Amino acid sequence: MATIDGLPPLRDVIATHDLVAKKSLGQNFLLDLNLTAKIARQAGDLSACDVLEVGPGPGGLTRGLLAEGARKVLAVEKDKRAMAALAEISARYPDRLEVINADALDIDPLERLTRPVRVISNLPYNVGTELLVRWLTPPEWPPYWASLTLMFQREVAERIVAQPGSKKYGRLAILSQWRATPRIVMELPPEAFTPPPKIHSAVVHIEALPAPRFEANPKVLERIVAAGFNQRRKMLRASLKGVAPDIEDRLTAAGIKPTDRAEQVPIEGWCALARNVAQG
Repeated sequence: MATIDGLPPLRDVIATHDLVAKKSLGQNFLLDLNLTAKIARQAGDLSACDVLEVGPGPGGLTRGLLAEGARKVLAVEKDKRAMAALAEISARYPDRLEVINADALDIDPLERLTRPVRVISNLPYNVGTELLVRWLTPPEWPPYWASLTLMFQREVAERIVAQPGSKKYGRLAILSQWRATPRIVMELPPEAFTPPPKIHSAVVHIEALPAPRFEANPKVLERIVAAGFNQRRKMLRASLKGVAPDIEDRLTAAGIKPTDRAEQVPIEGWCALARNVAQG
């Protein structure tokens, strides 16, 4: 890949700019440019898309996205140390890479991107889940993004695609699968990263649906799912008693047994309960 884009190998970039990964920022860098290009390809054809990348670090995935033909990449990096390395990539791809030194939780990507937008990121471990939940719970649906292609700890990825009855089925699975279709498309061992984390990682590709699979008020659904899985070992009549005084009747009306536990209820059941609760 370095011979394709004419830029130095990533190990040299890291050494030149003294980009030692910071644990406080959840940083683990991918140095294999063939691998970062492969991750970029998991999102499909990028030639007609703008891409949001969070936490580019020294720019390994950024280079993969641009080499794979992304129309434009908006790279949001909190670490000022990475700005010089990213500026070198921007100079190699004029008018196709915009870099912002900011916290991704604080920006509005649509101020700088044109739809269709794909989000493709090796997310910092310390904010990955929070960003995912934000992307999955916008005020309006469909969201501004057409797809999310994101790297997580493998355990988090498995929670996103988990099915009812699984110990990993919970809030992330419901939010991800209610209005989108997630699938794990790649797995990466610790040695693929610098420094190597203690866990395996996985890339999840999430395609937004044009409409939710089942009707429900998003805020109500989030509230009851959070309550149900906060005490997942309890029966739902106990874990949801704070949602409504007649929760047993509401569970029954939604086709859910009050003695069920949270992981036993499919998304359709949670949505039916959310509709019932929203009616007051």
